[in-house]
Amino acid sequence: MANEAGHIHSRTLSYITGFPPSPHTPSRGPATSTFSSPGSYRAEEHVLIFEFGSRYLRAGFAGESAPRCTLSFGPQQSRRAGDFRDYIADYQSRQRLKESAQKWGANHELWRMDLREVDLGLVEDKVERAVRDAYHRYLLVDSKTRRMILVLPSVVPHPLLSLVLSCLFSHFQIPGITLFSAPTLSVVAAGLRSGLVIDIGWHETTITAVYEYREVYQSRTTCAMKLATLRMAMTLQRLSGKPVDEHQLDVDFDHAEEVTTRMAWCRTSCGKSSGSTKGIEERLQDFNLQNIDEDLMVSIPLSSTSSRQTQVPFSTFCQPIEPALLGTDSPPREFDDHEQPIDQLLYKALLSLPADVRGICMARLIITGGGSNIPGLKSRLVNDLTATVEQRGWDPVYGKAADNYRKTQEETAKSRRNASSKLKTPLKSSEDTSVPDDSTPTPVIAALESQVPDPIEEKLRREEAKVSKPTVVGVIRGVETLGAWAGASLVAGLRIKGIVEIEKEVFLQHGMAGAKREMDISVAPNKPGPGLARAGVPEKAGWTLGAWA
Repeated sequence: MANEAGHIHSRTLSYITGFPPSPHTPSRGPATSTFSSPGSYRAEEHVLIFEFGSRYLRAGFAGESAPRCTLSFGPQQSRRAGDFRDYIADYQSRQRLKESAQKWGANHELWRMDLREVDLGLVEDKVERAVRDAYHRYLLVDSKTRRMILVLPSVVPHPLLSLVLSCLFSHFQIPGITLFSAPTLSVVAAGLRSGLVIDIGWHETTITAVYEYREVYQSRTTCAMKLATLRMAMTLQRLSGKPVDEHQLDVDFDHAEEVTTRMAWCRTSCGKSSGSTKGIEERLQDFNLQNIDEDLMVSIPLSSTSSRQTQVPFSTFCQPIEPALLGTDSPPREFDDHEQPIDQLLYKALLSLPADVRGICMARLIITGGGSNIPGLKSRLVNDLTATVEQRGWDPVYGKAADNYRKTQEETAKSRRNASSKLKTPLKSSEDTSVPDDSTPTPVIAALESQVPDPIEEKLRREEAKVSKPTVVGVIRGVETLGAWAGASLVAGLRIKGIVEIEKEVFLQHGMAGAKREMDISVAPNKPGPGLARAGVPEKAGWTLGAWA
């Protein structure tokens, strides 16, 4: 009895004094809904989301607001087992191999869209290692019982797509994969159905027009973060007093990327634009950038292996960004089709869209990607686009001849208006004075007559306004997004079927050849984008590649 009392007393004291409890395994996985039943359907709630990019892999659980991990594909992640060079005392201060402009950042990439110099076997090894690392270190779940949502760019070549699917099905035994396009999910994460997605990525910048969850237009340019980082490396080498040689750059990649991430910025446009088209965050950002002292001296290290620092003006970090992304150092005639500045490519993308789609997309500009984090760049793109539209309108022809033609058209229209105003004035006849002035008919040109109001259309508009919110159309406006990964997390919570759903057994049996080439699961005659399947559409046997066909 005494022993029992002493045991109870010791337990009470340990509880009061706050001793840590016994060690236990923490629960993993996202929290399920309060009203969900603990049945077999519960396992399907833990859908995994993987987003592959040129340099990073993001992985996590559906229903969460952010991925559990973001893994890179640099040289440090590609080391062999037993490679402990990082732990050597003077390894970090050793001189690295010099890189050339042609192979800038090649060791930090997973793939390229140009497969002529890509080793697909090495890409497969990198994918397998990164996915295995995500499962074993961050997700801590069994891959054989969890379906996967795979987020990829809609321009991925078939060899890369087949390689990623084969690796996931063969090495991890995933039961099924649903493919989604990154631009479509960026629109979903912005809370919209349509929009113009400007993805400033590593290799290239893609501009994709999404209308009702379908990709209707896409264009690309090489003005992206790879070129901006290379220009920053050349600027740092010039500041160190060394001549700039594109074949051998003394500045290593990690140092140039860190300076670009921390210090790069972009000036706001000098063109006049209406402040009402900007959000509060953009106005505050413009205010902060306009009050920056560009002559302020900043101290930075010249290289990652040296402690020597130099004083440079803050405006130095803006000089590599504007020529790389906006082409401010060259006239427009010197750019090829694949290297157009982002602001000009944005205007041409809107110009290529139909008028109704253009009016919706121009009011929903979604700027995403790694380059969108550069301060001032979003406002610069919106302001430059506004200035271009005010100057040129939506006419694809421009130049001196086009300006002269517009002036001639304006003069002709003005003369017609003057003539019509004269015709509206009644003419009195000197011979016949018996006819009153108000009975004289007034001839008016048919093109200048006002449209006859239709009561039925007006009634339909009034009824529609009662149940629907007004749609913002025809103004240039930017919209923030949570990103493609968050869009996939939202879509997974809807529990609907996607257009591209691939089962393991079917793919391992036939591979990419087992996909249907029709654009199925949609009754629309146009090619469907990699979006969502509409409710009520009957399913078909097999699977289709959708926009990846």
